[in-house]
Order: sequence, then C-alpha cells, then structure tokens
Amino acid sequence: METSHLSCIICLERFDVPVTITCGHTFCQKCITLHWDTKAACGLDIQCPICNYTFESRPTLKRNVSLSLLTETAAHCVETRGAIPVSRQSNTAVSPDAVCNRHMKPLVIYCKVDSKCVCYECAIRECDKHEKVLVEVEKGKREEALKKKSGEVEKHMEDTVNGITELSENIAKAKVSLQQTSQWMNAKFAQLVKVLEEKQESTLNFIEQERQTALTQAEAQLATLENRAQQLRETQGQIAALKAMPDIQFIQESRLVEVPRMTETSVNVNVNVQDKLTAVTEVLSRISKLVLEDLEKAVHATVGQDKQGSPQDKRPVLAVVPSPATPCYPAAKEGLREFHCALTFDPRTANANLQLSQGNQRAEHLTSAPRPVPAHEARFDTTWQVLCFQGFTHGQHYWEVEVSKPWAYLGVTYQGIPRKEKGKRCMVGMNELSWSLQLDERQLSAWHNGRKEAVAGLPQQHRIGMLLDYEAGTLTYYGDGQARLHAFHCAFSQELFPACWIGEGVSVTLCPP
Repeated sequence: METSHLSCIICLERFDVPVTITCGHTFCQKCITLHWDTKAACGLDIQCPICNYTFESRPTLKRNVSLSLLTETAAHCVETRGAIPVSRQSNTAVSPDAVCNRHMKPLVIYCKVDSKCVCYECAIRECDKHEKVLVEVEKGKREEALKKKSGEVEKHMEDTVNGITELSENIAKAKVSLQQTSQWMNAKFAQLVKVLEEKQESTLNFIEQERQTALTQAEAQLATLENRAQQLRETQGQIAALKAMPDIQFIQESRLVEVPRMTETSVNVNVNVQDKLTAVTEVLSRISKLVLEDLEKAVHATVGQDKQGSPQDKRPVLAVVPSPATPCYPAAKEGLREFHCALTFDPRTANANLQLSQGNQRAEHLTSAPRPVPAHEARFDTTWQVLCFQGFTHGQHYWEVEVSKPWAYLGVTYQGIPRKEKGKRCMVGMNELSWSLQLDERQLSAWHNGRKEAVAGLPQQHRIGMLLDYEAGTLTYYGDGQARLHAFHCAFSQELFPACWIGEGVSVTLCPP
C-alpha cells in the first residue's frame, strides 16, 4: 500500500484523526485546526493549504471514517514488517535548517513569545498558549520592516554623504577664513608697530631739534655773559692799576676809566617741549590705555589664562590716564615689596579737622570742632585733606594705606594743587593736577580733572596699595588681597606727592614697609 497517500500534507505524518473539508482534501484534525487558527489570528482568509480554495466561512470538520480505517490498516502492516514510519525526509526534500531537530517536521510556525520558528507539533505541545503566526506571514512582516530600514539607511547614507560634502566645503572655507584673520591680525599689528616706530622716531627727532635749539641759545647767552665777565675783569684791573699811580697821574687817568655798558641777558633756558607735545602725550596716554588695559583685557578674555596666570600677570602690572574698570589680576606681593617706601603726613598741609598721630603716620577726621592750627601757605584751609612729606620725581614707589571705613579719596598730586579755595577743586582728583581713587560704601570710582569713572571691585576695601611708576607715567591701585583695581596712564611732568581726602569719623593710616 502506498503510505504516501495516507500522510497529512501539513505535518507529513500518517493521518491522525483524518478530516475532509468541502473541497475534498483531507488533513489531520489538529493540523488543519491549528493552521486555520493561525490564519484567523493574522486576519487572513480561510483557505485550503493544498488547492488554496477560499471559504466564505470556516468549514465544519467531519472525520473521514474510511480513511481512518485505511490508516490503521497501513500502520498494522508496517509494524508487522518492522518498517520505519514514513517521515518528512521520505516525502519531500526540505532544507535541514527548515526542519525541527526534535520532531523532524517543517518549521512552518513562528512563536512570538520564544522568538523562533517551530513545527506544528512544537506549536501544539509547547507553544499552545503563545502568540503565533505562520512563518510566511512573519517573513512578510520582516521583509516590510527591512524594506523600511533599508529606506532609512539609504536616507541616512544620503544625509551622511551630503554632510561629508558640506563639512569638507566648510573646512575649506574655515581654513580660508582663519588664514585671512591671521593675515589681518598680523598686518594690523605690524602696521601699528611700524607707525609707532615711525612716530617715535619723528617725535624724538623733534625733541632733539628742540634740545639743540634751546642749548644753542643758552650757550650763546652763556658766551655773552662770559665776555661781559672778561670786560669787567679788565676794568677792575685798570682800576687796581690806577691806585698805584701818583696823584696827578691818578687824577688824569681816572677820567678815562668807564664802566662797560651792559644789556640784560636772560639766564633762563627756554625748554617748552612738553607744552608743544601736549597733543602727542594725550594721544599716547589714550593709546597706552587701549594697549595696556583694553587690549590686555580683550586678549585675556579671548585667549584665557591658566590658574597660575601668565608671567606677565605675576609681575606688578603697571597702569595708565583714567582707564575704565580693569580685570582683577592678582599682583605678586613680593614684586611690589621691592618698591615699598616709607611715608609720613606733612602736618603743615593738614586741614584743621584732621588730627595726626603715630609719628605723623595716622590721620583722623575729628567729629568735634576743628583744632587750632597755625596759618601756613601749604595748609588746606577748607578741604579735609593732607599731603605727605615725601615727593617723587622719578623711579617706582609702592605704599599702602588702611582706611577705617570707605569714605576717602586716595591719590597723588602736584605741589601746585589749590589749597585755599572753597569747593571741590581743592580735592585730590578734582583738578588737572591730581589723580585719586574714591572709596565709597556703594562703589569705587576713579577721578582725574573732575571726571569720574566707575571701577570694578568690591566697594568695601580697607587696605589700598598704590604703585607709582614715574617714568612709565602710571599709577596703579591694588585692593584687599592684592587684587588689581584700577590704573591711570599719563605723562608726569612735576613732583608728585601722595594725598588723602578724609571723610568725617574716618582715619587713614600709612602702613610701614
């Protein structure tokens, strides 16, 4: 008997409870039931697995009694012969990868819970309650998913290629831009250096010409005076010779002696180069402020500094005329100590409201009535101010003062500052002869020639350091903790004296070196 006609086309095994559907094809009851359940779960039509006939409704399964008898008879004959049951391998050539290793049946079901393909027997016994679909259905879904992913990959690939192209173009543009910026910076700095060198040379040549003119004129005046001295010496010789002559001769010769006529000759050397260079010094002051303050601040903010600071920041940073708020770079205290000088207040200049003590190193504004003081041309009569004895015409000098509370003006001034007038013009920083830093509870301010500029930094400063570099034309202020607060830049031309304006109830003490 041909056992191949007694096998189910789904499980490839001998029929187990064969049932025949309306199209005439027969299957195992469990196989066709599971097949249609899987189709229904996927929303597919109910069809015959062999002829693909589509049923409008799910057919009722009825057992094929005759085929059941034939199947049982065939099984009995095989057992009698000792034959091996018909397996999937004897009926169809299926890829080993598509066969269940345990049951040797086709992997036609995909279990979503276990994420693997199984045969019908595994689906019935082990994945009975799991969500399952046909392998061909799962394959269709996976193909659609891969198609979508392929589209996404193609889109990403296109975007990536476009990005590579655009980035390559931007890199080329960036190289050109950076090169242009570098060239511009280099050309601008070189141009500035060249102009400064040229103007320095022309200015120094002008000063040399003025020097030669002034010295030539002075030497001519000196020669005139020397000739006059020679004539006077000769006249004195004649007078001395007459004294030794006899009386008659003395009388006759004395009439011949005449005093040489002398015209007035100036002994002053006219050097007014500073007046002629006023415009130049003002421009240089502004340039110094731009280069030493604003440019330094801009470069520091752009390039940045390490935590330790650059070597330039570690040394005392000398300053320039009134400059705006400057970055608070730490000043090396050991560097400033090299220039530390000892100061004392000049009692001749102290206002009657100020009392000096501690060897004239402390000045206190009395809240009581003014003390009696002798009149003196150097004294500030109406302004609460005092100068120091010591003045500076060259070199670098550093000093510190302690202020009991922030109500004071600290700075330097020329000797010619007004002392007898009423009003603010006598105050340090309120005229063209002085520079000062105002300490206030709300804000720090820099003053020169009556112009005010705000200074960055905590207003509650109790110890202020001042560094004067006369030749460089700079006055730099340092606050508590040696933080650099502000700097003035200008061309000093006269002797400078430290000065303090002191508010009521405030004391200022000059700190020893």
